[in-house]
Amino acid sequence: MRVLLAEDDELLGSGLRAGLRQHGFAVDWVRDGVAAERELLTGQHAVAVLDLGLPRQDGMDALAAVRAKGARTPVVVLTARDAIGARIQGLDSGADDYLVKPVDLGELAARLRALVRRAHGAADTRLTLGEVTLDPAARQVWRGDQPVVLSLREFDLLHAFMRQAGRVLTREQLEQQLYAWGSEVSSNAVEVHIHNLRRKLGGGLIETVRGVGYVARRPPT
Repeated sequence: MRVLLAEDDELLGSGLRAGLRQHGFAVDWVRDGVAAERELLTGQHAVAVLDLGLPRQDGMDALAAVRAKGARTPVVVLTARDAIGARIQGLDSGADDYLVKPVDLGELAARLRALVRRAHGAADTRLTLGEVTLDPAARQVWRGDQPVVLSLREFDLLHAFMRQAGRVLTREQLEQQLYAWGSEVSSNAVEVHIHNLRRKLGGGLIETVRGVGYVARRPPT
C-alpha cells in the first residue's frame, strides 16, 4: 500500500519512513507543504501522513486547499500541537484522524489501515474474495482454510486487487499503488506477480481485460 509522508524533520521523517516500510507500506516522503499539496492532488496514494508545521506552506493550509479541490485521499494529521483547538481545526480542515507526537508506529500503521478500510467501505479488518481471505494487519492470506505464503509484492498486489474488487486496473495504476518513488520496476514486474498469484490462489481470481488491464471480480451470489 502506498502512503504519502509529509514531514520536514529529517530524523523523524527517516524514522517514520523506515517504520512504515516495516509495516508493509511503500512510502513517498516530501518535506514541505507545497509538495504535500501537489502530491495529494495526484490521488496516487492510498493514505497520507501530514505534519502541520511544514515549511513553504503550513500543513493545515495544504490540507484545506486539497479538500477544496476535491482530493479525497484519507489523511492522518501528525503534529506536536496538542491543544484541543488545534485538533478541531485540523479535523475541520479535512483531516480524517489526528495523532500527537511522539507517535507509536504500530498505532500509526493501524490507523492508516483503518482509514483505507473506511475509504473503501469495509468495516471488517479482513478482506474476502471467493475462497481467498486477506488480513492486512497480520499480512497473512488463506485459500479456504489453508495459509498461502506470498512475497511482499505479491501480498501488496493482492491487497490492491481485493480493496478494489470489480474495478479494472491498468498496469500503470498497479505500479503506482505498489512502488514508492525511486523504486526500480522492471517492465513485466506486475505480470510476473499476477502469474504467481494465479498459480498460488487459482487462475480464476484475477481476470485479464484484454487491452486494458486486470480485475478481481466478485463471485456471483
